[in-house]
Amino acid sequence: MNATTAALRRLGQSLWLDTITRGMLDDGTLARFIRDLSLTGLTSNPTIYNAALKTTSCYDAPIADRVRRGATEVEDLFFALAIEDLTRAADLFRPAHDMSGGIDGWVSLEVSPRLAYDTASTLAAARELHARAARPNLFIKIPGTPEGLPAIEEAIFAGVPVNVTLLFTTGHYLAAADAYFKGIERRIDAGLQPRVCSVASLFISRWDTATAQALPEPLRNSLGIAVGADCYRAYRDLLASDRWQRLANHGALPQRLLWASTGTKDPTLGDHAYVRALAAPHTINTMPEATLLAFADHGTIGAPLSSGGGTSGRTLFEVSRAGVDVGALGAELQRQGAAAFVKSWDELLAVIDAKARG
Repeated sequence: MNATTAALRRLGQSLWLDTITRGMLDDGTLARFIRDLSLTGLTSNPTIYNAALKTTSCYDAPIADRVRRGATEVEDLFFALAIEDLTRAADLFRPAHDMSGGIDGWVSLEVSPRLAYDTASTLAAARELHARAARPNLFIKIPGTPEGLPAIEEAIFAGVPVNVTLLFTTGHYLAAADAYFKGIERRIDAGLQPRVCSVASLFISRWDTATAQALPEPLRNSLGIAVGADCYRAYRDLLASDRWQRLANHGALPQRLLWASTGTKDPTLGDHAYVRALAAPHTINTMPEATLLAFADHGTIGAPLSSGGGTSGRTLFEVSRAGVDVGALGAELQRQGAAAFVKSWDELLAVIDAKARG
């Protein structure tokens, strides 16, 4: 067992992997990460799968086999492949899921990013994919866009576990948490079991990439961590609120805060800077494979985030004074993130189509 990753686990933070390929399932890499690096979950998205299909041949034979058996729709081909991968991964994480009482041990599958602004279609896709996967520890990823929020509430009410993705600001997070609360409250009012899990994924590194040229040197690479710390403050406040305590008394589980996009883009920042800075109990850090391995090899853990937000308020004030409108930038980053996933989705389907045609 790696001492550094184990220490983060002892702090109370879950380590998840922000990638999946069939190769790492077949060659035992994922099982080794679980055994040796304290890994207890993973996430996927269209960009991850686009890269996997472009750079490996491990999907060629499964695609050809499905085509021979009559598969014709490219999108159906993708979801068939992804569900095969993610159900295998879910089974590897099932012991962590069972041991934690359903809090940990999750994998995630995203609905088509083309549905990011279509509430009804998002909900229908979430219900269908969850039923097809037939695993208790598989999240359906739904973007926290304004149109996605009603679908999140309805999915939770329907008993579909949700990973809320594409959150950038504390306001985005609070809206996602409210949708989760509403879904659970409706289940309780309807006499339904309230233990429907969810996580809220806050994207970190894109803040610093977006402001690299806009901020003076002392503030560069500080905004992502400041937004994360401010969101953690709001998260801990929610967990202490009367509203949450009423739900907890009925047996509901907390919607845990998840740090996403935690691979550093600026080489001067250090290869595990976001992992170190965002160490905090009751949270998840889902990191790229390179970040996980770097952290395991030479990582250090800083002081845990303060439930009061620490110095994040001061940093956010200084960023605003430097001319960056954090709210407006967060909305733009969410739009850009949704568009980037659509681009990856279209490229992914084109790659699958080309492989299917031989």
